Amino acid sequence: MKFFKIGLFTFGGGYAMISLIREEVVGNMKWISDEEMLDLIVIAESTPGVLAVNTATFVGYKTSGIAGAAAATVGVTLPSLIIVGAISLFFEQFKNLKYVSYAFSGIRAGVVLLIADAVLKLDKKNTKNLFYFLILICAVISSLVLKISAVYIILAAAASGIIYSVIFNKTGRDKK
Repeated sequence: MKFFKIGLFTFGGGYAMISLIREEVVGNMKWISDEEMLDLIVIAESTPGVLAVNTATFVGYKTSGIAGAAAATVGVTLPSLIIVGAISLFFEQFKNLKYVSYAFSGIRAGVVLLIADAVLKLDKKNTKNLFYFLILICAVISSLVLKISAVYIILAAAASGIIYSVIFNKTGRDKK
């Protein structure tokens, strides 16, 4: 039921859902920790499919096994299927209404806030060191200036993390 509520009240796709999923499963229900949530998001982002659905599926599996994964997946997707199905029936009549356009403008602004909220809350758990800031700066430049696909940025960041870990764990300079 928790994921149905998240799916019902989230506009803006997977990234906007992350804040609500985190609030529910980490903050309210305390099913998982922030660190586990961040790990699940990394896995969900790295696997094919929609981020929010993957995240819900992994959270469901982590908390209740296969039945939990199935329930979370259905719960988070069912509201969208119902809403999109209903909208598609009346889309032609609604698309030119100015109040619908105004509503979507407001929703878009709210979605930006939801995404920023998720990023800031999840980033608190990241270890901040020179390597972190170098990867962050390179990712921002690669995305915003060079317009490189997020897929390539994530792959490059993952490879950099592996290389960094191998180098510094062998020399003992990066003990946690």
